[in-house]
Amino acid sequence: MKKNIRKASTTRRIALITGASSGLGYEFAKQLDLESSIDEIWLVARREHRLEALAEELTHQARVLACDVTDPAWQKHLIKILSTENIQIDTLINSAGMGKKGSVEEIGLANNSYMVDLNCKALTEICSICIPYMAENSRILNVSSTASFLPQPRFAVYAATKAYILSYTRALDKELKPRKITVTAVCPNPMETEFFCHTGQPEEISALKKIGLEDVGKVARKALRRSKRKKDISLQSMTSHLIRLISRIFPHPFVLWIEKKIGL
Repeated sequence: MKKNIRKASTTRRIALITGASSGLGYEFAKQLDLESSIDEIWLVARREHRLEALAEELTHQARVLACDVTDPAWQKHLIKILSTENIQIDTLINSAGMGKKGSVEEIGLANNSYMVDLNCKALTEICSICIPYMAENSRILNVSSTASFLPQPRFAVYAATKAYILSYTRALDKELKPRKITVTAVCPNPMETEFFCHTGQPEEISALKKIGLEDVGKVARKALRRSKRKKDISLQSMTSHLIRLISRIFPHPFVLWIEKKIGL
């Protein structure tokens, strides 16, 4: 496949996507491949073979960075690359994340700690590393969830990490407004991706939740449009808007009681 290549002497405008090997991160890469303002797409995830396959599909030049984004050694490597190459980050997408379903005790200390490290700590660190290399009209998209709007029993740590992402993203958007950098929290409902295969108990997804499953392509396209419009949050479906509205109107204990009664 023919690659779009810009001369090495000019500043290269890149998109950096974590969690690019599957799901929403993969779809973001496919969507950004349609944009002419980007010179390269950097693909970050642990599964190198999947990143290599995706890189072959793209028309843009792609760089594969196979790693665990929580690894301090990889973060130092990223800092070195950014500081030594003539690069401007046009788009940063933090899509790497994980969720485990079950009680806090069932999930265990190691999994709970890693969820916080991956979903919150690594995302924050990557933003801090990349922001100095961003210019006017650059953008950051951080993948949160509708789970960020309410406490989620048996999904407690996951929902809490997504609430952190939402709050952090909206605050960061205000901080970076003077530099004309937009930061958008992407808050989808559950999507038709591999995510629920890795939660630990995929059979616990209720029939009602399955009705609200969102299309990953639509979520990615809507999020990119919203970020271009300088919005700090992206909700794809009416269901997502309804969940957010309910979380703002009704006391959370009441909403949690209703969820339990109807089997969510």
